[in-house]
Amino acid sequence: HILKTIILGQMLSLFICGTAVTSQYLAEKYQVNTPMFQSFINYSLLLLVYTTMLAFRTDGDSLWQILKQRWWKYILLGVADVEANYMIVKAYQYTTLTSVQLLDCFGIPVLMALSWFILRARYRLIHFLGVAVCLLGVGTMVGADILAGRQDSEGSDVVIGDVLVLLGASLYAISNVSEEYIVKNLSRVEFLGMVGLFGTIVSGLQLAIVEHREIMRIQWNWKVALLFTVFALCMFGLYSFMPVVIKVTSATSVNLGILTADLYSLFFGLFLFYYKFSGLYILSFVIIMVGFILYCSTPTLTAEPTALPQPSSTGLDNAGLKLEEGESETPAITVQFTRGETVAVRTD
Repeated sequence: HILKTIILGQMLSLFICGTAVTSQYLAEKYQVNTPMFQSFINYSLLLLVYTTMLAFRTDGDSLWQILKQRWWKYILLGVADVEANYMIVKAYQYTTLTSVQLLDCFGIPVLMALSWFILRARYRLIHFLGVAVCLLGVGTMVGADILAGRQDSEGSDVVIGDVLVLLGASLYAISNVSEEYIVKNLSRVEFLGMVGLFGTIVSGLQLAIVEHREIMRIQWNWKVALLFTVFALCMFGLYSFMPVVIKVTSATSVNLGILTADLYSLFFGLFLFYYKFSGLYILSFVIIMVGFILYCSTPTLTAEPTALPQPSSTGLDNAGLKLEEGESETPAITVQFTRGETVAVRTD
């Protein structure tokens, strides 16, 4: 089970790596910074595939029934998901890569707290130890970035950037907890279909307001189109595959597993962007994986709702209680077994 969880988590990390590398390549080589437009493409693909599946499915609630019963919840989920993606990307314009990597981990304790109260997850000491080891690995990765000089792009307003990262990480936690609840209690198709529907609406409106000028400035050619296509496919694969992994594990486990995504992006960056290599990157990868294995080695518990104690079915107290409640009196029956398999029944 641990090996399966590790493999699934690293597949998600590779999808995230694909989105990060293509976005950075678009920004550095072609001066294209359109995070909302890229998100809009992804939500449109989800709408085209999963909302259509939801509209034509015969088992479970129909699209119209879901909208009638839970439309406002999915609007909030769509807003949280869209704004989480936007805020994290936007933060890079104001603060440093180091700050984003460190503060983005704020989403993990928020996620655990939400899972505790909403999903009734109960953690053991080894789970907190695993999270602490994973965060130590992230700290090692940040230290390697500092030594390699990757943190030198100081933003224009660090406080704004840090606040955006914290808000984005919190919204990601809300989205992930909602995803785990929907996937485990309703269905994966419902989650993806509703996120695709409302994510397309929200990102489309925001795109028209904040990014229409950037889209008009794009110098289109086949390389730019290819990068947009690869980004969209990686993001679509991430959204499609993550509910499968969350159903097998949990939202917290998934978020710990994808901490290695930055390291995969770095390895690609060694060849594409000529990053400097440091042995600390390998060490940070090992530390994160050790923490991830520690967390996954023991399953979390689920607290059951506290049930009211039921009165005993025998005894004088119970008999008196029944009489006080005005229940119909039923003669007590005593059954005695005698020799010769004769049964004598006496009513009192």
